[in-house]
Amino acid sequence: MKTELVTTLKRQATKILAELHATKETVLITEHGKPSAYLLDAEAYEMMENRMKILEGIARGERAILENRVVKHSEAKKKMKKWLD
Repeated sequence: MKTELVTTLKRQATKILAELHATKETVLITEHGKPSAYLLDAEAYEMMENRMKILEGIARGERAILENRVVKHSEAKKKMKKWLD
């Protein structure tokens, strides 16, 4: 991961973005020596968002199992019928 100062980003945004698009390498932006933000390629961000949605769905499913909020396959199929036809 590349690291840049916020002042460098202000002065060289076009260059930093061009490098980001070429290398797909995330850039850590720092202010006063501390992490402030991450700059990443739009495609990488969208992929990360999709992965998070999948993981959140899995977590909801696991929580439902733990809380015994489950139904048999046949019952689920009946409930889902209106969306499947």
